[in-house]
Amino acid sequence: MEKRNFKYISFGAGFLAAFVLWTVLVCFADVKPVGPNGSSVGLSTLNSFVNRLIGAHMWLYVATDWLGLVPVAFCFGFAILGLVQLIKRKSLFKVDGDILALGAFYIVVIAAYLLFEKFAVNYRPVLIDGFLEASYPSSTTLLTLCVMPTAMMQLKARVKNAAVRKTILRAIAVFTAFMVLGRFISGVHWASDIIGGIFLSGGLVSLYAFAFAKPNDRDERA
Repeated sequence: MEKRNFKYISFGAGFLAAFVLWTVLVCFADVKPVGPNGSSVGLSTLNSFVNRLIGAHMWLYVATDWLGLVPVAFCFGFAILGLVQLIKRKSLFKVDGDILALGAFYIVVIAAYLLFEKFAVNYRPVLIDGFLEASYPSSTTLLTLCVMPTAMMQLKARVKNAAVRKTILRAIAVFTAFMVLGRFISGVHWASDIIGGIFLSGGLVSLYAFAFAKPNDRDERA
């Protein structure tokens, strides 16, 4: 195995192992009813301290919620690219391998989101429209940190103009940082929710990077 590929696999396994361990801690360590309506929260001492420190800023919650449509738009954009290739080349096996891998990656991300919506680990530190909502891991953090870095990989390989490519990649990096920090500072998540989202997305993106690094014949079929 090439050194670079080994690095991706190692990072992916490490992040996913950290996510599993972190999730176990959130489920069983220092669990106390410190959330709204007496809801139980894991790592309650840490989470309560951070939550009191930053407070709640609902305008940031609303802003990051709406800006969450940006990663969704990227998903649709790459889905359309794959569909165009499928129609043009008349075979699923002739669609660029990295695009097929990206589609599989999106399915895994959606499955992870649905799993934690179904089996709630923690609930938000604030009520949303009067209701408790599942908050672990932060779905906005997960979506942003999964979609935007993989989009950067795709665009880095597909945008030929160096100046345009650099501008786009920098803009995406700034957007990604704003989304994660904004979600954290908004106070609608416990600190453990954000950390869990970072660990899970780090693992998934590293494994996608391994698949993306595989040789493909994109240039020949473009």
